[in-house]
Amino acid sequence: MLRIGIVANEISGDLLGAGLMRALQELKGDVVFEGVGGPRMLEQGCTSLFPMERLSVMGLVEVLKHLPELLSIRRQLVDHFLADPPDLFIGIDAPDFNLGLETQLKKAGIPTVHYVSPTVWAWRPGRVHKIKDAVNLLLSLFPFETEFLKQHQVPVSYVGHSLADEIPLENNKAEARSQLGLDQKKPVIAILPGSRMSEIQGLAESFLGAASWCQERQPELHFVTPLVSPTIRKTFEQQVQLLAPDLPILLLDGQARNAIIAADAVLTASGTATLETLLLTRPMVVGYRMQWLTFWIIKYLNLVKVPYIAMANLLDGKGLAPEYIQNECTPENLGKALLGFLESPDQVAEIQQTYRQTHRDMRQNSSYKAAEAVLALISENKAKI
Repeated sequence: MLRIGIVANEISGDLLGAGLMRALQELKGDVVFEGVGGPRMLEQGCTSLFPMERLSVMGLVEVLKHLPELLSIRRQLVDHFLADPPDLFIGIDAPDFNLGLETQLKKAGIPTVHYVSPTVWAWRPGRVHKIKDAVNLLLSLFPFETEFLKQHQVPVSYVGHSLADEIPLENNKAEARSQLGLDQKKPVIAILPGSRMSEIQGLAESFLGAASWCQERQPELHFVTPLVSPTIRKTFEQQVQLLAPDLPILLLDGQARNAIIAADAVLTASGTATLETLLLTRPMVVGYRMQWLTFWIIKYLNLVKVPYIAMANLLDGKGLAPEYIQNECTPENLGKALLGFLESPDQVAEIQQTYRQTHRDMRQNSSYKAAEAVLALISENKAKI
C-alpha cells in the first residue's frame, strides 16, 4: 500500500488532484491519500485534515489577514507528516503555502512533487530558487513553462492539463440550453465572477453593470451565472437584487461547463475559467479587480513579466480575449467588448478555430502522465533506500 500526502487549496486544484488520485489508484491499486482537498478529492477517498476553504486566499495584501491561520495550518501539516511520513507528498498549486511545506518535508527525506508550475516565468522569477530547494519533481501543465524551469535546474515533467483531456473537442449549445431551460433563439451571455469571495466582492458591480449595459442595448439578451457554493451564490444573489434587480439572469448551483457551452459569449474573471472557456471554444471578455494595494505593489515594482493575465491569452499567444484590469474593468468597457462578439460572427468563428486547435495540442492524457511520473519518483526513492 502507498500512502501519499496531498494538499490543494481551491476548486481548480481539487479538480487536478482528483484526476491524479484516480489515475494513481488505477495504475497502482491500493493508495491512501490524506492532507487537504475539496469535494472531488474527497470523492476519490482523500482524508482532508482541514476544510479546503480555509486555504482559499489569494493576493498579496489579502493573505495578510489570514496569515496566522494559514501558518498554523501549515505547521500542523508539517508536524502530521513528519510524525508519520508518507511515501511521497504532492502540493497542488498554492506555491506560497505549499512550497514552504514541501521544503520542510524534503529536508526530512520525504520525496516532494509540486503539481502546477508557479508563474515564475511571468512574475517574481526569483522564486525559482525556492522551487528548486522544495521539490524533487515539478509537474508542469503548459509547454511554455518547461524551458525556463530546466534552465534553472528544476526537475520538471510536462504532463498537460487534465481539463483538455476531460472536455470533448466538440460540444452542443442547443443541448446545454435545453438542460438549463434557456431560450434556444435568444442570445446568451455567461457571467463567471470567480470562485472566491474576494472576487465576487470585487467584480460583481462591474460584471452586473456590464450585463445591464448590454441589456439596455439588446433587450432580448439573457444571462446565466454558475456559482461554486451556497455562500458564493447568496452573496452574488444579494448583489443582483441590489444592483440589477430586473436583469434576466439565471443563477446556477455549479454547472459552469453547461453555462459556458450555452453561451454566445462569456464574461469571466481571470483564472482557470479562461482556460475552460477556451477549451469550450467560446469568445470571452476577461475582467479583474484586486485589492488596490496589491495592484499598486505589482505595478510599482513591475512584478508582471508577461503581456497577458488570462491563461487563454497566454496559450493562444494572440490576445483573443480582451482584458480589462482594475480601473479599466468598467461596465462600458466590458459591455462594448461583449456586444462586439455578438455582432461579429466572422471574428467569433476565427477565435473558435484557434481555440479548437489549441485544445487539440493540449491533449496529453495528463492525469496518467502525472501519475506515471509520481510512481517513477517513488520507485527511484525506494531504490536509494
